[in-house]
Amino acid sequence: MITLVIETATAACSVALLQGGDVIGHAHDVVGRGHAERLVPMIASLPGEGRAPRILVDVGPGSFTGVRVGLAAALGLGIGWQADVAGYSSLALLAAAGFAAHPEWPVVAVILEGGHGEVFMQSFTASPLTPEGPLQSLTPAAALAALGRRPGIGRGVRHLAALDPAATLIDTLPDAADARLLPLELTALPARPIYGRAPDAKTLAERGLA
Repeated sequence: MITLVIETATAACSVALLQGGDVIGHAHDVVGRGHAERLVPMIASLPGEGRAPRILVDVGPGSFTGVRVGLAAALGLGIGWQADVAGYSSLALLAAAGFAAHPEWPVVAVILEGGHGEVFMQSFTASPLTPEGPLQSLTPAAALAALGRRPGIGRGVRHLAALDPAATLIDTLPDAADARLLPLELTALPARPIYGRAPDAKTLAERGLA
């Protein structure tokens, strides 16, 4: 089955067409905040204009706007193409890519930009690729303490590197093509966002005022 993968959860915007373990179409760019303008032309540039019976989309955590742009596109195309839509985590994707590049690693911590000076962090074991613990939103100092001797990857590592330049840290962004590395169970998340931290705005009831 051909799968269209949509990746917009961070500063990178990428798409890929996968057939089994093969990448048959791919586009990747670092766009910052321009996902909405770049995503549809990227999909259209793929073989067959990206049309596929299955769509896989990054549901986060990551940029609030980026995650929602990817989900909106995936769900809209899913309706138009009558395609199945499922999600995967940005953290699991980076972990899979990290293990593929460094097969000697038994474990890795994935660290992405969070909000309000924090980072999103989750650790994974390699064989099989499995979350070692829950997703957390931490200050850089707390994340560095939780990192221990693990290597860390992701755009958020720069905040930890400023505290400990000797730590094993690799600054990288997700790429849709790496979804081929994910085990099946990590590509079957509901197509709804994972934000990584509670929203700043609360309802009156949540604030005890209603």
